[in-house]
Amino acid sequence: MDRSTCTSRLRRRIRSNRQSCSTGPCHWALLILALAALTAALPAQAQDTINGNISNGVNTIRIAVANFKPLAGDPESAAYKQTFDATLYADLASAGIFDIVSKSLMPPTMPGAPSEIQLPTYASAPANAAMVAFGSLGVVGNKLVVNGFLFDAKNLQYPQVLARQYSEDPTDDSARQVAHRFADEIIYRLGGGTPGIAETKIFYVKINPGKDNTGTKEIWEMDYDGANQHAITHLGTVSMSPHVSPDNTRVAFESLGRNGFQIKMYSLILGRLVNFPEIGGTNITPTWSPDGRELAYSSSRTGDPEIWISDASGNLARRVTNFRGPDMSPVYNPRTGAQIAWISGRTGLPQLYIMNTDSSSPQRLSGDGKGNPEGYATSPSWSPDGKFIAFAWDRKYGPGAPGGQDIYVIDVATGEWKQLTHDGGRCDFPSWSPDSRHIVYANSADGKADHTRIWTMLTDGTQRRPLTAAGADMPNWSWK
Repeated sequence: MDRSTCTSRLRRRIRSNRQSCSTGPCHWALLILALAALTAALPAQAQDTINGNISNGVNTIRIAVANFKPLAGDPESAAYKQTFDATLYADLASAGIFDIVSKSLMPPTMPGAPSEIQLPTYASAPANAAMVAFGSLGVVGNKLVVNGFLFDAKNLQYPQVLARQYSEDPTDDSARQVAHRFADEIIYRLGGGTPGIAETKIFYVKINPGKDNTGTKEIWEMDYDGANQHAITHLGTVSMSPHVSPDNTRVAFESLGRNGFQIKMYSLILGRLVNFPEIGGTNITPTWSPDGRELAYSSSRTGDPEIWISDASGNLARRVTNFRGPDMSPVYNPRTGAQIAWISGRTGLPQLYIMNTDSSSPQRLSGDGKGNPEGYATSPSWSPDGKFIAFAWDRKYGPGAPGGQDIYVIDVATGEWKQLTHDGGRCDFPSWSPDSRHIVYANSADGKADHTRIWTMLTDGTQRRPLTAAGADMPNWSWK
């Protein structure tokens, strides 16, 4: 592999990125700068991967989720019950800590109260359940009333683990939200004290292709399971890289306007944009500190794209990187708030780095650890427990055998990594769930931007499933 071959390959990639991303910065500008800095170094060998799976912190629990007993026979109650039953079952099945008993193995009874349940029928074959979730649901006095119970199927003397009653307006969405709340209660009680994620949200970019790449991109929101998808912004331009604040009140993102790409701020409480200063250069990829007091982002106000940190209002900005080559996509360590991971092209192709927020102790994580580029890294996301960083990585980018852009997780302490997606097309923009047990990401099977969908998976790479149809990108999971 010689330098001319590598340069030619990069230029083709740049042209491809410019054609597919003509309405946004994507990564083509970074590629151009990387091309100028490219050396003739041969690609390094990949390091060993993480042995075993990333632990979810608890042992798998076998749980039976019974259909709830109707309190009334009216058609509305039946529809709400169907929504509730399906949502509760799906929430617990996707939690990553349960072995769910198949409905076909469940006892034929439908217990609605503690006095009605026969625990031995759940504890013995074929169900063999350790825990049972059950209860009742109906419309009573113009309210949707849900009584939920969690029992230990093996403890006949003191079986009750959890009992909750919910009363909400009788709507299909209320039935879904109550199921989410009850699922989160169960997950918290049985999952080692870690809150569930069934009530969390995912913010993302909705792609409206238009003709000749003249379409728009808006910021959208959905429930963690893909339900309730709706638009947040209606700006009629290209808006990308949404990041929601830790208190779930604001969304920072980048948007194309008359001054190029600038950081915008949307208030979820007021339902509109709020003031955020526009400054010189291109300003993109904003991210929040865990205390919500700061924003880190990439800015080219001094010519070269560098990482800057400002307060949440965009003031008191300071530069934290100062090196030739583009720096972008910063993300805080949610555990400490004292470190940032980001992508830098300072050694050639973009690689993953971490440093302290005072600019000290920069360390490269991707590549061979000897200053030689290996592959093409993008889009870091730090796990809430601070132990891992997920990112997109094309390890075989450049000359030689063609590679693929997949999602990887790297152990910050050891530098060992694990590949989570394989041969599924272009994967990018991973984002961790608040419980550190799930990752949401964008995938395009054929590499076309308007074919991109948002998927979710457990952090060991299993239970992958799509959340959206084509035309959704850049997901960001809420903090809680």
